[in-house]
Amino acid sequence: MAINVQITWLFLLALPIACVAWTVTHEEVFREPREFCIKCSKQGKTLISRKFFYLFTCEYCFSHYVTATFLSLTHYKLLLDDWRGYIIAGFALVWVANFYMSLYGLLRQFITVEKAEAEVLKDKIDDTPKK
Repeated sequence: MAINVQITWLFLLALPIACVAWTVTHEEVFREPREFCIKCSKQGKTLISRKFFYLFTCEYCFSHYVTATFLSLTHYKLLLDDWRGYIIAGFALVWVANFYMSLYGLLRQFITVEKAEAEVLKDKIDDTPKK
C-alpha cells in the first residue's frame, strides 16, 4: 500500500476508534456499566480485577483494546508489511485517536463554558430594570 494511502487510513481509521472509546468511557448511554466498573476498579480484591475494570473507565486505556479490535478487523499495517506494521499501526492509531478525543473534549468544554456564559448574560439582562 502506498504511503499516502496508509496515512489516509491512519487518520480515517482513528475516527471510529476514538468514537467507540469516547462513547464507552464518557457518554450517558454507558453510564450504569461505567459506574459499576468504577466501583469494581476501586473495590476489587485483586490487582488484575481492579485493572480489568479500570480499562472501561479510561479512554486512553480502552482505546488500545478498541484499536486491537479494529486492526484485527481491517488488517491495517503502517510502513511495514509484516507483524511490525501491526505494532506501528497500533500505536499510531492510539495516538491519533487520543488526539481526536482530546480535541473533542476541549470542544465540549468550550461549548459548555459558552452556554454557561450565555445563561449568566441572559440572567443579567433579565434582572436589569426596564425603563
